[in-house]
Amino acid sequence: MKKILITGCAGFIGSHLTEKLLSQGVAIVGIDNFDPFYDRGMKERNMQGFINHPNFTFTEADLADKQKLEKLFPSVDLIVHLAGKAGVRPSIDDPAGYIRANILATQNILDLMQERGIKKMAFASSSSVYGNNTKTPFSEEADVSRPISPYAFTKKACELINYTYHHLYQFDIINMRFFTVFGPRQRPDLAIHKFTKLIRNHKPISMFGDGTTARDYTFIEDTLQGICASIDYLLTHENVFETLNLGNNQPVTLRDMIDAIANATGEKPVINQLPMQPGDVDITFADISKANKLLHYQPVFNFNEGVKKFVEWYDEVNR
Repeated sequence: MKKILITGCAGFIGSHLTEKLLSQGVAIVGIDNFDPFYDRGMKERNMQGFINHPNFTFTEADLADKQKLEKLFPSVDLIVHLAGKAGVRPSIDDPAGYIRANILATQNILDLMQERGIKKMAFASSSSVYGNNTKTPFSEEADVSRPISPYAFTKKACELINYTYHHLYQFDIINMRFFTVFGPRQRPDLAIHKFTKLIRNHKPISMFGDGTTARDYTFIEDTLQGICASIDYLLTHENVFETLNLGNNQPVTLRDMIDAIANATGEKPVINQLPMQPGDVDITFADISKANKLLHYQPVFNFNEGVKKFVEWYDEVNR
């Protein structure tokens, strides 16, 4: 039986991935620090379906605390490193916190991999590394040397550290650049979740800019397809270092996103238009041809369908 360590296993993406891999007969070691960025209760609810699974073991730990990490770091076939501080806007107020939780934590994991003889890692990076790149769709070959938020520079820094360890110790690593993942269990600070809550509570939505900014929203099931394909690729290949976009290749404007939520909820939103915020990019748009070629990655979920599934989940947990 394959054994995989998932960091951030109680989070949005991590909990879905843990469930999926357990259902496929993989043994999972989960680590999460229950970062107070959002309510611990939400993360505990995310884990309800697998916390007592016989092939799941869980440890609450801070990945930036290397001494504690050393005591519990298990022997596994592969690591999926999803944990980290997320969010562009909060990173502007707390760059040091993001450096600790993202860069230092990743460094610690790589050092422990080297000490324990673990050679394979799938790493969660972000479309934020592209900054305000004007050439779309974003290709992995694009220049990403101009990040416009601390969150973005921590993700780029991790990609660089990962390459160094691939070079020095022959680690097999895939940097997975996620593009605005959404769906059931989505973090409460993200737009689709936040706007659904405001609409359901008959409160106005703050729309930053004129509604033409666009995001390459990717439904959670499609992202999971990409992560699982990355895991399979790493387990069956040697001397791997790849950076791959796992997006949907179909940007949706802010205005259209609000309309999709309005349709799914059957309610008319009240919109409060505000200026663009610092650190925000105009568009994210993934070129997924490389992931398609290497992993046969092909998103299948339609945006409106995904929003509908999210709203159904939201209504269910907020009854």
